[in-house]
Amino acid sequence: MKRVFAVYTTGAIVDSIKALFESIVPDCRLVNIVDDGLIQDVIEAGGVTSRLAARLMRYFEAAAAGGADVIFNTCSSVGDVASRARAFFDVPILKIDEPMAVEAVRRAESIGVLATLSTTLDPTMRMIRSQAEQAGRSVSVHEGLADGAFQALVAGDRSEHDRIIEEAAAKLAGDVELIVLAQGSMARMEDTLEEKTGRIVLSSPESGVRAVRERLA
Repeated sequence: MKRVFAVYTTGAIVDSIKALFESIVPDCRLVNIVDDGLIQDVIEAGGVTSRLAARLMRYFEAAAAGGADVIFNTCSSVGDVASRARAFFDVPILKIDEPMAVEAVRRAESIGVLATLSTTLDPTMRMIRSQAEQAGRSVSVHEGLADGAFQALVAGDRSEHDRIIEEAAAKLAGDVELIVLAQGSMARMEDTLEEKTGRIVLSSPESGVRAVRERLA
């Protein structure tokens, strides 16, 4: 049986990712490596420091040593580290949000990145621009920060989390054709935000897991 090691910087999406694997890739063994304090350290540092990058690399090393057929990076804030790590491992490292970025570039010329953490905005915007360059497309990328939403989610106030995101999406919608949701924890709001903004809205978890299935095949 194929093995997928998923690496998390928070415990917030572990259950939803497990459910997606059970539905989409039921014939693999999913192993979860969870450091539920890493994202908080990234937030406090204002980004991924060399020490935090080394910490993440150790999880990738553990996954490779554990016999991973695919390493699945689930956090957009550390996406740049995952990209650089590919050069050091024979095991493929897939990023949860990369398929979303590819689809966004294919479908729109003006793209909004909606995030609940400022540390996620720049890595996601860079990834979209990189995908556009690889595809030979010209896109404009706009940022939208749902400030306070992540903290509301951590505090267990889901309604406040959703309200902040809806407000930020409404402001962003006037400038873009399509909105990408930079955090996997926002995925359940995809349909609601499409209805409220009238824009195409993309989230990462399902397309990311489908990419894992394709890679294993």
